[in-house]
Amino acid sequence: MSNKIGFWAIFALVISSQIGSGIFMLPISLAPYGMYSLISWIISGLGAISLALVFASLCAKFPETGGPHVYVKHAFGPAAAFFVGWTYWVISWVSTTAVIVVGVGYLTPFFHEDIQNVHLFLEMLLLTIITLINFRGIATAGRVEFLLTVIKISVLLVIPIAALFFFDRNNFIISEEISNLTTSQILARSTLITLWGFIGVELATAPAGSVDNPARTIPRAVVLGTISVAVVYFINNLAIMGLINGNDLASSRAPYVDAIKIMASGNWHLIISITAFIFCVGTLNAWVLASGQVALGLAKDKLMPQFFAQRSKHGSPFWGITTSSVGTATLLILTSSNNFAKQITSIIDFSVVSFLFVYLACSLAFLKVIVQEKSCYKFLIGSIATTFCCWVIFETSVNTLLIASLFTASGVPLYLFWYRRVSV
Repeated sequence: MSNKIGFWAIFALVISSQIGSGIFMLPISLAPYGMYSLISWIISGLGAISLALVFASLCAKFPETGGPHVYVKHAFGPAAAFFVGWTYWVISWVSTTAVIVVGVGYLTPFFHEDIQNVHLFLEMLLLTIITLINFRGIATAGRVEFLLTVIKISVLLVIPIAALFFFDRNNFIISEEISNLTTSQILARSTLITLWGFIGVELATAPAGSVDNPARTIPRAVVLGTISVAVVYFINNLAIMGLINGNDLASSRAPYVDAIKIMASGNWHLIISITAFIFCVGTLNAWVLASGQVALGLAKDKLMPQFFAQRSKHGSPFWGITTSSVGTATLLILTSSNNFAKQITSIIDFSVVSFLFVYLACSLAFLKVIVQEKSCYKFLIGSIATTFCCWVIFETSVNTLLIASLFTASGVPLYLFWYRRVSV
């Protein structure tokens, strides 16, 4: 039996890597922006699709395991590839940590709000189960991902369609603080928020070496998957904001639970809690799968110690997955206290900017790689993706940019004391 995955598993990976805990939280952050949020979803959606086209073209040209660092290596050399690969690998641990914390948090109603004493145990248990699934090989992880994605899409179509029957355009409000800004500032701020929903657009390129016909399969899955994600986000945002008054939505802790309470009586909100947890499990599985493949790709290119290239009897990158999971477990312990756990949103903001550094590097690599092809279409796509990344980074505070750069800087010791020695 082949331990490779096909189109549907990759399509599921694209969707799960982007649609996770964020879809349940973003309506709260976007509530003060009213109708502007819908425009922002369109802007960030188009930006994400342009990035998807960039990654699809790069993957078709270089169908190798590892993802972003592969493309930077071909364009700018191994040193640049090392730092891009390292940054991407480390921030995947942070993203995984955030998903686990949010996922377990949705189980709170089943513990009568007394989850504080066991939340760290549950987080570690969830991480362990998903890690063990990925030890079974990429084919097993791919089948689990497809099943979870079917559940995700079903729920994210049923709830907004039902909510549209209760739609009231008067529920859209623009807060006083936001209304004092210029249109450009409003769109920039809200687009920064909506962009969080598309982080992971590149994730499906990481396991290229474990995919059947990757040069054809991955580009189709990445582009179609990202378009599907954009549509799902837009429909859900429109429905939830049209169902719940903007002021109530801004102060909500669980918008979808509130939405169910408006549309139906009883304990249906418990089903939403389970669904949200399943969403997070799907995203977690996608990130654990990809983090192992990223480490494997870096080792194959001699950008990481060679023991990361070792595979288990099921073909999984054992040490890559293990190291990523240990890193995530460490972060879970550090965030287990109440005060630090509340800072997880800030950590996500820093990781999003770090992802943008990676996206920008890949967009520039794409422009350099295709310059000899003299293709106006590809040049336009690359230019749009590069401009989009630069715009979002430009609109980010200097403080956030400096903290985000620490993810990249953390690779300097390994670069100086290991990589430079072995590459000489």
